[in-house]
Amino acid sequence: MDGFTDFWGQTDAVGRAVALLMLVMSVASWALILWKTWVLRRVGGDLPRGLDAFWSAPDWALARERLAALDREGVLLPLLDAAQARELEGSVAHGASAQAQCTRRLRQSLQASVAHLRMGQVWLASVGSTSPFIGLFGTVWGIYHALVEMSLSGAVTVDKVSGPVGEALIMTAAGLAVAIPAVLGYNLLGKRIASAEEQLEGFAHDLLAATQERQP
Repeated sequence: MDGFTDFWGQTDAVGRAVALLMLVMSVASWALILWKTWVLRRVGGDLPRGLDAFWSAPDWALARERLAALDREGVLLPLLDAAQARELEGSVAHGASAQAQCTRRLRQSLQASVAHLRMGQVWLASVGSTSPFIGLFGTVWGIYHALVEMSLSGAVTVDKVSGPVGEALIMTAAGLAVAIPAVLGYNLLGKRIASAEEQLEGFAHDLLAATQERQP
């Protein structure tokens, strides 16, 4: 803590801006990881229960009611609504076949559900790939700033250099401390997202087949 305090007191506005940027990136990444873990855990439990309840229902009305009660994140119900919707008469979409209409609506709904699950993944990937370089920039800038100050003072000795340089290296460690959780979170959450996507795609495919069988 004393080393960081000394570094903060010796560095300039650029070094402090880099440190604050990494702090914001770290806090935002951890908040996003915790939130997405909670969301994906709910989705992971809702998907199998919701699908089982839907397909075991005696009719479509009760099936929708059961699905709505179990779909807490709203990723399944939009697919069902898309499959049962009807295009406006006279529109370009209405001129296509019933199967093409249903396929288009399901594709749009599936993309929206998947986008909800993937929300924040770009941020985690960006933080994981850029924060080490931001920390390295802070280190280089801190060392440069310390050497300039010592050269102006006219006393450049090992004991005077080692302290500021060591304090500047804190920025490199900080960059790694920000990047590692973001990368791990991106990979672990991505695995859960991929599993949920497979189930959503399967549900959309089954809905398309079931809807076509109901067509007169």
